[in-house]
Amino acid sequence: MAAVDLGSNSFHLVIARDIDGDLQLLHREKQRVQLAEGLNDELILSEEAMERGLSVLKQFADTLMDIPADSVRIIATYTLRRAKNTATFLRRARDILPFPIEVISGQEEARYIYQGVAHFEHFDGQRLVMDIGGGSTEFALGNEVGPLQLSSRNMGCVSYAGKFFRSGKISQRRFQQAIIQAEQELESIAGNFKRMGWQQAVGTSGSVKIIRDLLLLQSPEQPAITLAALYQLQQRLVSIGHTDQLDWPGLTDDRRQLLCPAVAILIAAFQMLDIDSMHYVDAALREGVLNEMFQRLHDQDIRQLTMQSLQKRYQIDDDHCRRVQNTIQSIFEQVKDQWQLDTDDGRILNWASQVFEIGLHINSSGIQKHSAYILQHANLPGFNQEQQLLLAAMVRFHRRKLKLDELPRFYLYPQHKVVPLLVILRLAVLLNQKRRDHWLPKLKVKASPQQLQLKLPDDWLEKHPVLMADLRHEQRLLAKVNFELSCPQLAQEETDV
Repeated sequence: MAAVDLGSNSFHLVIARDIDGDLQLLHREKQRVQLAEGLNDELILSEEAMERGLSVLKQFADTLMDIPADSVRIIATYTLRRAKNTATFLRRARDILPFPIEVISGQEEARYIYQGVAHFEHFDGQRLVMDIGGGSTEFALGNEVGPLQLSSRNMGCVSYAGKFFRSGKISQRRFQQAIIQAEQELESIAGNFKRMGWQQAVGTSGSVKIIRDLLLLQSPEQPAITLAALYQLQQRLVSIGHTDQLDWPGLTDDRRQLLCPAVAILIAAFQMLDIDSMHYVDAALREGVLNEMFQRLHDQDIRQLTMQSLQKRYQIDDDHCRRVQNTIQSIFEQVKDQWQLDTDDGRILNWASQVFEIGLHINSSGIQKHSAYILQHANLPGFNQEQQLLLAAMVRFHRRKLKLDELPRFYLYPQHKVVPLLVILRLAVLLNQKRRDHWLPKLKVKASPQQLQLKLPDDWLEKHPVLMADLRHEQRLLAKVNFELSCPQLAQEETDV
């Protein structure tokens, strides 16, 4: 299996295999891209930055050529999360790589980073993990069970290099400006993190590694990073005055430009979070992604745990969800081939059936809007941004009018697939309106493009006139989006009238 991390500074690729229940790393690739450098104040990603990224993806495509598609995950972080023209990059990338690119939230990025560290190096107590990226810095606090607190802050070594250390100039004033802004970014999270506390702090990024290595040259007996050592490094950098003059072992050309902003961000974190010392761990997001792929292969999907957590938090009617889920499964199995739906589509439907009523926690009126709002803005561990957006959209339109112009634009889920998924969910909810077990007879459905024929026992629907009326109303609603729902009994009634 392979995990690819499209970071704001570098693109990383890691390949591993499952050996008797353990992950064995086989191959790593890293290419400097500095996507964040091409993101302007209007959040438009430059053509030059796109070309750098696409060039590296061509190299990765060759490495990934023989790996099955379902064993590859490509994760995009801060810059592609923020850029307004990300869709353009993703469309061009699709012509190069035959694998979907998942854009993830900042909190999800922090969770993956924590998972990477936790499975790389065991620790019994609570641990603070910090990763300085090109455009953002992630913080995660947790224990051996998992993360307890997650945060992503908009401060990174590439973006800070362009803002505070432009042209390579180093001064005390520039350092102070960078540190103050980083401290402002940390103000809102510092209290919660310090209240929870930790027994160990680790850094995972290449920036933390090079800082650790430089400090070791100065004090070989002190492997941990301390605030005092960071202050000394800051003063040495100021005394040198320019990145072109930094000539230390192991400091590559690209790292020269990123060293000062990384030191500033690290000093701000030490000061705001009261960090005593930090050591480096050689594991990060991509290792976390690999570990989650490994867990999914062994039927341990964190997304299902996320749904169960939502059900519990919002006190959802589990029995009704089960009824709707069973109906979805019945319809899905009968139409999946004709509509070219796959296992992942089935999972999305099942998750939607578990949480479509969470809006009842707010109000029964407009439940679909309340439910969609919660899903769109909640932290959903395991879900990438598109999966979360699709889940919210499906719940938003599981009843009432289906407005295609209000559906988000998806990269991973084309509209010709989203509409059939919505039809299945809407029909399953509608057919279970009585909220009773053993009420609905066995369903038979027949599918064709933009059409679904529903077959029920001859006299059963006539005994339930309210459902019949609701199905006819659903016919009219779906017809407005060029989808035909048919049922012999409904057509018979229309003829009789």
